[in-house]
Amino acid sequence: MPAPDARTLLTALLSQIPGLSPEEVADFAARWDQSILLRRNDFLVQPGQAEQRLCFVRHGLLRIYYPTTPGEETCVGFGHANSLLCSFPSFVTGQPSEYAIQALRQSELLAIGRADFLDFVESCPAFARFWRAELEKALVGRMEHEIDLLLPEPAQRLARLRQRNPRIFQVVPRKYLASYLRMTPETLSRLR
Repeated sequence: MPAPDARTLLTALLSQIPGLSPEEVADFAARWDQSILLRRNDFLVQPGQAEQRLCFVRHGLLRIYYPTTPGEETCVGFGHANSLLCSFPSFVTGQPSEYAIQALRQSELLAIGRADFLDFVESCPAFARFWRAELEKALVGRMEHEIDLLLPEPAQRLARLRQRNPRIFQVVPRKYLASYLRMTPETLSRLR
């Protein structure tokens, strides 16, 4: 049996949102009309590019990183199957992104334009409540990661990440995990 396509997966996930009617699910799913295929190392967003879409990752793995100095970068997050992804500060403000989003493996995404997304949020109170709750969870997750980075011991940062997200170690290459945890790949190897 073939794997379900991106719209089918997205519709199934949207159907789980409390209070969203089948008609609202169908309306919202139809607005996700941009199919994106990325090869390994392709960019979804580059610094200086304004983010105009929110993406649903059907399959693949992407990293979000901030270029710090020429030739250096800091990984700040990941996009994986069945997750939403965008350069969020740029998506919200309309300003050029300071972040890059790059495929770590071949990835398939489905996207909705910013205007269509915001129009649906405004027109559907059930989804607006769900979206607010998701943003709150994301903010808590970012704050937890910030706490991780304040810990002086790499072993403590690693232990907290293992507790919060053990699956990440199965899908993300070590060098990107090390950057995310602000340690060298060698330190991460030694601690694991």
